[in-house]
Amino acid sequence: MIELRGLTKTYAGRNVVDDLNLEVAAGELLVLLGSSGCGKTTTLKMINRLIEPTSGSVRIGGRDALATPGHELRRRIGYGFQQVGLFPHMSVAENVSVTPSLLGWEPERIRARVDALLEMVQLDPADFRDRDPARLSGGEQQRVGIARALAAEPEVLLLDEPFGALDPLTRDHLQQALQKIRAALGLTVVFVTHDMVEALLLGDRIAVLRDGALVQVGTPAALLARPADAGVAELMATPRRQAQVVDALLEGGGDG
Repeated sequence: MIELRGLTKTYAGRNVVDDLNLEVAAGELLVLLGSSGCGKTTTLKMINRLIEPTSGSVRIGGRDALATPGHELRRRIGYGFQQVGLFPHMSVAENVSVTPSLLGWEPERIRARVDALLEMVQLDPADFRDRDPARLSGGEQQRVGIARALAAEPEVLLLDEPFGALDPLTRDHLQQALQKIRAALGLTVVFVTHDMVEALLLGDRIAVLRDGALVQVGTPAALLARPADAGVAELMATPRRQAQVVDALLEGGGDG
């Protein structure tokens, strides 16, 4: 579904993304994992041409992304990010319907799509469609952001640390909701995070980036069992330590 070939982005003589080669299969969720500045977000933005590559290519559904004007390409690709960016002067329904309206959908089709998506992200349309964004919690805003990203029925969804600013319980609920939505719609997802636990929980495969280059790509189990180098091993050590702490607490749960 998505193919990156020799993808490179250079700023001030430095390759922020360096000769990246990756494929994302239809229906797969690929996590781009790495520390801040490793090229994750730049890669995501090059997929939908918010940033143009210095060299290399992006193909989506077998078609070169450069063959489609950028604004048209972006209307067919869902995009969500940590700072949701809901339009404050628009209701929830108006926010979700922005792209379908630009595409000229009929009002009844838009309304039906908005209501279906709000139900999918577990927000009651009767209660939420006319609300102002300022009246939403952080988790509710993020749900609306996902609904907006899916409004034009995209096959590809790009998510840039969408749950990073949320509390752990809300984050867990939204991770579960994303998995259900992805399965129901057959979405191909590229998900950016620096959180190793989130990557292991969500990813079919994980691509580890460092200094703009691909270090390792594989299933969560493969990265845990066979890290490519000491840096990947250290990344994987964090969730291992956390799991060991939880196990120790459970084993001692009968004390006192």
